[in-house]
This record gives sequence, C-alpha cells and structure tokens, in this order.
Amino acid sequence: MNRLSQLLLLGISVLASQVSAAPMGFKNSWMIMGDFSKTYQEFAVNYATTANDAFGFSTSAMQTDNSVSKQQNAEAVYTRKLARWNMPEAQANIWFIGGLGATTGNTFVGTKAMASPGIQVDYETTRFYSMASARVYAAEGATSNITTARLGASFYEVDYDEAQPWLVIEARRMTFVSKQYEFTPMLRVIHNRYFVEAGANLSGQWRFNFMYNY
Repeated sequence: MNRLSQLLLLGISVLASQVSAAPMGFKNSWMIMGDFSKTYQEFAVNYATTANDAFGFSTSAMQTDNSVSKQQNAEAVYTRKLARWNMPEAQANIWFIGGLGATTGNTFVGTKAMASPGIQVDYETTRFYSMASARVYAAEGATSNITTARLGASFYEVDYDEAQPWLVIEARRMTFVSKQYEFTPMLRVIHNRYFVEAGANLSGQWRFNFMYNY
C-alpha cells in the first residue's frame, strides 16, 4: 500500500470516528442530536468554534417508568476535547461536556438553577467501538446523574461514501428513573455525516437516537 492510500484510509477512519462517537463535529460545523425513549428525551444542537470547542443548547426530560415523577432541563452546553490519540488503525478521546441552565419538575416546587458537568471517554476502530460517560445534573434538592457504557461492532468494512451497520449494546443508569442499569441493544447505521440508532431495552421500551453533522 502506498503512502497516499495509507493517508486516505487514516482520514476515512478519523471521519468515521467523529460521526460515531464524538459529541461535537469538525471546526465551523453544526451538530444536531436527539435521544428518545419512554424515560428520557433529549434534543441538542452545538456549533464547533474550533477543533476542540463547541457551544450549544440542550433540552431534556426524564420520567420514571410509571410516569409519576418527571423533570425537565434546559441548558447552555459547552463541549471540550481534552485529549485525542490517533493511532494507525484506531482513535481514542477524552471529552468534557458541561451545562448551565434550569430544571423544573413535579417532585419539587418552582424552577431551580442547575449545573451538569460530565466526562466521556471513547475508543474505536472502523470495526469496534467503546464508550463510557458520566454526567451529574446538580440542582438544590434535585440532583441526579446518568452513567453510560457502550460496546459496538460493525458487521463489515465499507467505503467512505457507503452506509455502515453496527450492533451497539448500551448499559445506562439514570438515578432519577431507577437505581438499576437499563440494557439496550440497538442497530446503528453510520454514513458520512450522520448516524441513526433504533432498539429496545430488556423491558421492551423502544429507543431512537440520531445525529447529523454539517
């Protein structure tokens, strides 16, 4: 394989990694993200001002399985790439994701100020993906956290302009919803600038996620 081909394959790997794992896109790009299930819904948008920094806005809502307890969040969000390791056939990243905003709900009175610091670590190749993240939603008398771990594998290699299917398994605990982990297998399809995911947890509750970067 000549040098040009090696660089091209590395570039393809990096771009695919940005689509599949990164919480922000390349410099001067917009990213739109959504995560929808019975117990958690989020819609977010951000703009990458540099290769390492993005600013945006997020709205999210959580509720228990029986729909008795509910909470809604609205916040300005800052994303920072803290570290990146580019390897010949892999990439690893550490991200900071934090927000400032307000929360409302039916388990407390009024609107409370909220801060939501978090960290994400990911590693992947064009065939394997792993991620772990933790984020705290801190408000006086209404603090909760979300802890997530993911493993994924692609079915086969594809060219840069082709869609690639993956199988992803996620373990997630949202303390507002439950003290137990929720396990959800999902089918993910990745293309140049977007991915979509669909699946159901072990209780049969559907989940749909998407991301578009432009």
